[in-house]
Amino acid sequence: MRVISGGRGGQLIGQLSPIQAMGFQPHDKPVQRIKHPTNVCHFQSIYARTAFGAPIVVKDASETVGPKGPILLQDAHFIEDMAHFNRERIPERVVHAKGAGAFGYFKVTHDITEYCAAKVFEGIGKTTPIAVRFSTVGGEAGSADTARDPRGFAVKFYTEDGNWDLVGNNTPVFFIKDPILFSSFIHTQKRNPQTHLKDPNMMWDFHTLRPESIHQWMFLFGDRGTPDGYRHMNGYGSHTFKLVNRDGKYHYCKFHYKTDQGVKNLPVEKADELAGSDPDYAIRDLYNAIANKNYPSYSMYIQIMTPEQAQTSKFNPFDLTKIWPHSDYPLIPVGKLVLDRNPENYFAEVEQIAFNPAHMVPGILPSPDRMLQGRLFTYGDTHRYRLGPNYLQLPVNCPYKVKNYQRDGNMAISNQGNAPNYHPNSFSGPKVDPNVKVLYPPYTITGDVNRYDEPMKDEDFEQPAALWLRVLDEDAKTRLVNNLAGSLKSTADFIQERAVKLYSRVHPTLGSRLEKALNLAARAKANL
Repeated sequence: MRVISGGRGGQLIGQLSPIQAMGFQPHDKPVQRIKHPTNVCHFQSIYARTAFGAPIVVKDASETVGPKGPILLQDAHFIEDMAHFNRERIPERVVHAKGAGAFGYFKVTHDITEYCAAKVFEGIGKTTPIAVRFSTVGGEAGSADTARDPRGFAVKFYTEDGNWDLVGNNTPVFFIKDPILFSSFIHTQKRNPQTHLKDPNMMWDFHTLRPESIHQWMFLFGDRGTPDGYRHMNGYGSHTFKLVNRDGKYHYCKFHYKTDQGVKNLPVEKADELAGSDPDYAIRDLYNAIANKNYPSYSMYIQIMTPEQAQTSKFNPFDLTKIWPHSDYPLIPVGKLVLDRNPENYFAEVEQIAFNPAHMVPGILPSPDRMLQGRLFTYGDTHRYRLGPNYLQLPVNCPYKVKNYQRDGNMAISNQGNAPNYHPNSFSGPKVDPNVKVLYPPYTITGDVNRYDEPMKDEDFEQPAALWLRVLDEDAKTRLVNNLAGSLKSTADFIQERAVKLYSRVHPTLGSRLEKALNLAARAKANL
């Protein structure tokens, strides 16, 4: 069979191969994004044009029957403009709704290839483009940047082996250790379903009934709960990950970012003042610093634990409410993150950026950390709801290379041309890379299938006690107690009493000082 091709490229008359006859073309090279993931191609014109590219004749008036008559249905420009306006808003993130973003690079300064074969770490001096989003957690998109709340610290590394998303916070621990409680916990940080007001009773009721949250609560109500913007706080991957080297040997790992600008926190009074006078304080501070070429940077470190150490550890190394003591697992320097570019369009590059802990590259794997395991599903699921099934084709989210059998769906862009859409196939469809198999070593897990909710034991309070006794100075202790009491004073008496008992388990002095700050003893005596 002979055909004349009228396609692009001026193809000559030729004989169709069996593959071409079926509509497939051989693909020897991976399907690639033409531009860098954060670059958006758009048509440049000095004149206003519609969304479908036609010139706009008049922008200042709709099409009517006479100067006093009704608008015509044929005014396609007006209808298109309003129809798009009606759909401008997308669902805000259910958590981390308020945030700031920036772009830059990660540069390796120390060799960790003995632990990890990921290409992002493959040589001293190597640089990788990154995108970072900072955020608060519980507030809505219009909430104050200076609220007492954890801060999100999410980094997307655009590597040649795919996008690696390290999705963390500005604290090394979290409120819960099992994701089955996550939705309930977040509900307590949101609004009362009846009053639509923030409700301290909800928050403190949950906290005092789930005492594993006390470690994070002490971080939150200490000085770190109100950082001075995003440039002056540390970041943590928080979860335990698994690093695999080129020989297939693995270690467990935690990631840390230390701010090179120095840690600074806002006094309570200043944070409250800014919440009213400049609720976008942290976004403004980050944007202006980069615009003035005062580029913020953060030094990356890792902690390493061998599988043997994990087996014999006196605490569960996969429990997100626990830290790894630096005395036992010292920080190992890795590299530096530098943020040197502001977004050109907030919606396209910050609101639509999507981080997913399941996005790991060869050499980095998940651990049995329950909270991490839960996040491996939930993040991708919420992005598909919020942005659509093809959210990874948005420029800020797409990797350098895509070659698979996923097709179609709402807002598909490239759709990988005419390559085969099924596997296995005989028409040059993508095959697996045999070189990376060693980076996914098998491992053994044994145990009885059950739902394990282990009660808090005295040893579970050792790390919060160390924070109280060895980390906080006297002034910091006073601020912690005052902040706790200031929030607790709005709750029911029985919740306050339960909180005092809980914090007394950390240390009797902490409990007694909290009781005194709440004036519980005096109130109890007055009620006799």
